[in-house]
Amino acid sequence: MNEFNTVGIIGRESDAVGESLRVLTSFLSAQKINIILGKTIASLLPDNPYPVSGRTKMGESCDLIIVLGGDGSLLGAARQLARHNVPVLGINRGRLGFLTDILPEELEEKVGAVLQGEYVLEKRFLLSAIVKRNGEVIGRAEALNDVVVNSGTSAQMIEFNVYVDDEFVYPQRSDGLIVSTPTGSTAYSLSGGGPIMHPKLDAVVLVPMFPHTLSSRPIVIDGNSEIRIEINKSNKIHPPVTCDGQVHLTALPGDTVYITKRRHKLKLIHPTDHSFYASCRDKLGWGTGLIG
Repeated sequence: MNEFNTVGIIGRESDAVGESLRVLTSFLSAQKINIILGKTIASLLPDNPYPVSGRTKMGESCDLIIVLGGDGSLLGAARQLARHNVPVLGINRGRLGFLTDILPEELEEKVGAVLQGEYVLEKRFLLSAIVKRNGEVIGRAEALNDVVVNSGTSAQMIEFNVYVDDEFVYPQRSDGLIVSTPTGSTAYSLSGGGPIMHPKLDAVVLVPMFPHTLSSRPIVIDGNSEIRIEINKSNKIHPPVTCDGQVHLTALPGDTVYITKRRHKLKLIHPTDHSFYASCRDKLGWGTGLIG
C-alpha cells in the first residue's frame, strides 16, 4: 500500500521547472496520487486543476514534499518543513544538486520507485541562530547548511570572541566565521577551507574566514554544542548574520549570536542507489582523469 497518498510539489519559477512539473503531475495523477501545488509554481501549469497551498499547510497535510529546483530551493523548503516531520525529495533543476539528486530524465523511474517504498531516508539536523542585544532577542532564523557571521564588506575585518558550551575558544580578527553542519560542509564551508563531513556525523565545524592569525584553522565540535559569538563593541560595522545565504539578520557591535542544533530534523529521501561518496566524485570531480 502506498504510504505517500498526498504529495506536495514546490520549487522555483522557471521554464525548466515548468517542464518537469508537467511530467511529474501527469505521472502522479496516473498513480492516483493527490497533488497539492505550492503557490510559486502553480502558475507554471496552464489551467491548473490542482489545489494550491502555502508551505505550512502543505507540511500539515502532505505525506511527501517534492522540490523541483536546485539545492537552494531545497534549503528554503527544509527550514520551513522540518518542523512538520514530512519527508522531502529533490529533483534537480539547478546546478550541483548535492541535495536534489534525481535527474529530470530519471523523474518517472526514480519517483515511481519511491512511491513503491524503494528509497533511503536520511535525517539531517538544522541550526538555530539567535541574535541578542542587551539580553533581548532581536532576531532569529534557522539553517540547514550554515550560519555565517561576517563583516559584510571585503575592505574590513571584524573582531569577535568565540565560546563553545561557555568555554572560551579564541578571540578572532577575520572576515567572519562559518558555522556549518555536515550538510553544509560541501557548500560555503568547503570554499572557505573547511573539511568535508559525512552527513551522518553529529558534528559542527567552525571555519574562520580569512583570519588575521594564520594558525586559526577549522575546528570540528560536537553537534550538541552551543556556540556563542560575542561581537566586540570596538567594531565600526554592523555584521550581517546569514543563514543558508538566504535569511539575513543584522547585528551591531556588542551583540551576541547564539547557535545551537534545532530540535526538528529534515527527513530527506534519496533513491536506493544514492551514495554520498559518489556524489562527491561527481559534483567535486574527485579522481577526474584517473578512472577510465
